[in-house]
Amino acid sequence: MISLSEIDTTTKRATKAMGFSWGVAEEVGKNMRLLELYGLPGVKNLNEYFKNYKIENYKSIKVISEINEATSTPYCPIELGINFLDQITFVENVKEIKFINIAFPLLFLPFIIRGSEVIGKRIFCKIDEKEFLLNFNQTIYSNFLKSEVINNCKLINISFVDNVNTFSENEWNEIYKISEKTFVEESESLKRDAAGAGLTDND
Repeated sequence: MISLSEIDTTTKRATKAMGFSWGVAEEVGKNMRLLELYGLPGVKNLNEYFKNYKIENYKSIKVISEINEATSTPYCPIELGINFLDQITFVENVKEIKFINIAFPLLFLPFIIRGSEVIGKRIFCKIDEKEFLLNFNQTIYSNFLKSEVINNCKLINISFVDNVNTFSENEWNEIYKISEKTFVEESESLKRDAAGAGLTDND
């Protein structure tokens, strides 16, 4: 089995060979490591993307708004992802963002995963009917488990999930009260030992 480190290095070099800058190549390498770590087909989709990249002349985007639509040529997932990550602290205030017509959307996904870690919020991402709940770059919950190439999607819908406890204040107080039973009162000998600590005469 090929290691994640080798996947990172090789896909980074391949991205540079396709004409991207080293900075972009570094980002792609990290992303491929992430996708493969989570069992998603990153290398497979990147390979197909490279076969189409210079033929299709994918559309770029600079400023991300609430609704972003590529009318004829699809958005480039890598350029879209880099701009999304750069603008993440601003776009999180929009609550919900739509991207219409994106090529190889799985290549955009790791940028969203990393964005979740940057802003410290969960992000819910829906790629057509495929759902992903991204948890601070720690875990992914998804209904997509296939190792397949997704050449294009009609719609990516992104929403930012506010951080809330899954338990009530009363439930927390109950569990906290149980935890207090582990507190042990100091015995008299422990108190004497603590009181005398550091008082040794070295003269």
